[in-house]
Amino acid sequence: MAVQTGLGEPRGPWFISPELDPDGRGWWDAPERDPGGRRPGRLLAVLGVVAVSAVSGALAGGVVASRDGVGGPAAASAAPVPAELVTAAERTVPGVVSVLAGGATSGSATGSGFAVDDQQHLITNDHILAKGGGGPVTVELPDGRRFAAEVVGREPRSDLAVLKVPASAGLTPLPLAKPGATRVGEPVLAVGSPLGLAGTVTAGIVSALDRPVRLGNNRHTAVQTDASINPGNSGGPLVNARGEVVGVNTAIATIDGNGSIGIGFAIPIDQVQQTADTIIGKGG
Repeated sequence: MAVQTGLGEPRGPWFISPELDPDGRGWWDAPERDPGGRRPGRLLAVLGVVAVSAVSGALAGGVVASRDGVGGPAAASAAPVPAELVTAAERTVPGVVSVLAGGATSGSATGSGFAVDDQQHLITNDHILAKGGGGPVTVELPDGRRFAAEVVGREPRSDLAVLKVPASAGLTPLPLAKPGATRVGEPVLAVGSPLGLAGTVTAGIVSALDRPVRLGNNRHTAVQTDASINPGNSGGPLVNARGEVVGVNTAIATIDGNGSIGIGFAIPIDQVQQTADTIIGKGG
């Protein structure tokens, strides 16, 4: 087995589907129905993409890769990747960073972020900074350089924050999709640093639009996707085949706390743009 260490273990808020009971239970996975006709269920935790346990320090183990089950000549070949997605990935990765918030004394959290303009403003999730305990924020660029980031502003209700790094970072800003242009079924890529693996790209489709989820005490609508999203993707972009950002990856659904199950949520780009414009306008 080979072990790769990451930047740390990010944590996020709970996301609970409005269809769940107040205690977080659903009806779909229990063996018996109650007298009222509903099925008392196990907890289906719809977690922030990083909320898999209580906050702790840096991730010690990172990713453990096993060679068990590696296929031989009879293994199925991977499906061909559309050329436009390859181009979209090439355009997106240079503008995506890893975000490390906090430190040993204040707790730490990691996630992802991306550049949105030539002034080197970056979008990320507020819950990454919150779990960092208000400590210093560092971003790591695709080429491995690290910069201390200024927190321009935060909006906890929408789980968005804006950072800024020096002009010398030279990050490529990502184009934003037009509000209302995203369609169910269109291919998308999730780009970020799951488990500290910077520059990771996963593919899927837009599974649903305007999906209601609950972020903390606030209800929101989100873009649902089946692109694989895991701890560390939080704050990274969800982009379409043209390389335009359609949302900010923020949460996943899990069953019994077991990683990605193909149900992820992203903050829609119209909300992202509105919030970012407000923060940048106030903060400079």
